[in-house]
Amino acid sequence: MILVARSAKTTGHSPQLLVCPRVRRRTVAATSAFLCGCALLGGLATLVLANPRDRALQEIANLHAQVGNQKTQLVSVRETAQRDMDAMALKLGELQAQSIRLDALGQRLAETGKLDPREFDFSRPPALGGPEQNIAPAGLPSNLDASLDALRSRFDHQQTQLGVLADLLMNRQLDARIKPAGMPVVDGYIASYFGVRPDPFNGRRDFHPGLDIDVPKGSPVHAVADGVVTFAGERTGYGKVVEIDHGDGYMTRYAHNSKVLAHVGERVHAGDVISQVGSTGRSTGPHVHFEVWYQGRVVNPLAFVRSTRSPVGRG
Repeated sequence: MILVARSAKTTGHSPQLLVCPRVRRRTVAATSAFLCGCALLGGLATLVLANPRDRALQEIANLHAQVGNQKTQLVSVRETAQRDMDAMALKLGELQAQSIRLDALGQRLAETGKLDPREFDFSRPPALGGPEQNIAPAGLPSNLDASLDALRSRFDHQQTQLGVLADLLMNRQLDARIKPAGMPVVDGYIASYFGVRPDPFNGRRDFHPGLDIDVPKGSPVHAVADGVVTFAGERTGYGKVVEIDHGDGYMTRYAHNSKVLAHVGERVHAGDVISQVGSTGRSTGPHVHFEVWYQGRVVNPLAFVRSTRSPVGRG
């Protein structure tokens, strides 16, 4: 409140406005409060403005640390990858050496099997074909990837060639075992050959369809090739007979036996004893009458008994 001072008459001075002390104190307090608020707001503003920068700096520091850690890991990965690549290259060299040895082995097998070079050539890749599949290869260094592709192709070639070689050798072995070869008896001699001859009983010219091989009675008679017994019994003029179907058109007949040991349907191998020498049927003495049939026609057995069979294991 503003009060009017004493009049000029009383004091002798001009009139003045006087401020109440209580009002003054309130004004000072309000001013102080205002200043403190401003200072507080300034501090808060400073904090608000400073925090994003600090956080950004902290994040940058964290990223630097992560990058450093990743660089360390990358160095470790590169070292591990290099070791793996070195190990792979070493293994590749070993596989290539084995492939070369495999080629040499296959060639020796072909030579041992006496295969005609026109029939089988281990050094020449087989003819292959097929649609392109466009399968993208895995990411490897170009030189190593090319070496692996070449080695893969080489192994594929060797696998195919070895399969062909195995089939050829197996077929050769099978052909050798089913084709008649050698004498059906040991230490016998040919007393009568295939073809026209005088009949031993009436002297007339007659056709002899096999070989007569003299040998003591009871001597073992051997199958001259692998096959299946299709007949074991008596036939007119032949006496006790064993007949074996060898497949591929071959059949052999063993006649005049004293005893038949094989049975119809029995699987026999070259060299198996199938009967014993005798003189049954139309015979003048102990011997084995041996015939060879091919494609339903009787052929001269002489070429077969003079041939030899390489020892082979039974399958």
